Amino acid sequence: MTISTRAPQTAPSEPQKRSVMLVFAGLLIAMLLASLDQTIFSTALPTIVGELNGVDHMLWVTTAYVLAATIVLPIYGKLGDLIGRKWLFVTAIAIFLAGSVIGGLAQNMPELITGRAVQGLGGGGLMILAQAIIADVVPARERGRYNGVMGGVFALSSVAGPLLGGFFTETIGWRWAFWMNLPLGILAIASAVVCIRLPHRVV
Repeated sequence: MTISTRAPQTAPSEPQKRSVMLVFAGLLIAMLLASLDQTIFSTALPTIVGELNGVDHMLWVTTAYVLAATIVLPIYGKLGDLIGRKWLFVTAIAIFLAGSVIGGLAQNMPELITGRAVQGLGGGGLMILAQAIIADVVPARERGRYNGVMGGVFALSSVAGPLLGGFFTETIGWRWAFWMNLPLGILAIASAVVCIRLPHRVV
């Protein structure tokens, strides 16, 4: 008779599962914030540039966001490894919200493009840090399931974003494409501050 010497695998406790789910909920809100913003503008942009008389600068509204987000991606990744990800994640959300305020108050195309660029500086961090935080708190064998749900956020945004963009431009005004980010962002910051508990890093 052979006796197995392999230690039994211990399942995560209920408090641990609840903690991970709270962290994950906060990350999903932040990712929804960034992904919705992008898809809303695909519908609202023609109306925005028409009102601000900026057809010649239309492409820069999108390019400014993408360019800024691309530039800061490696910076957020490196800083997250050096100083920790929780407060860097909160900072990225705050920068994104600052860009939303600038865009919501914009009276001309340069101001709108500036707001989108500032949003990109924060949005780039939301994406990469959310993925990194999941890797910190979820065992490797379970990450596929969580990443699948994150992918569902982008699928939801691809449907809901254009509908919201059309609704805003036809009813309460395109500036709500920016203002709607504020309650979502504040909720995401609160969730991150309260729920995210990451291991301390030794530099």
